[in-house]
Amino acid sequence: MVQKIANFFQETQQELKKVTWPTWNELWQAAMVVIAVTFFASAFIAIVDFCISTILRILID
Repeated sequence: MVQKIANFFQETQQELKKVTWPTWNELWQAAMVVIAVTFFASAFIAIVDFCISTILRILID
């Protein structure tokens, strides 16, 4: 059992050496895309929520 766990960590370390990690510039750009999409999605949801609640308020009253 201990040998299997040690083997797992050795293989994991070997695989991580094969990974092509992004540069800081690529990481920064990806983070900005995530922030922008999150902002626009939340704004869209807020607008739709406001419109639906306004329509329902008009229909109920």
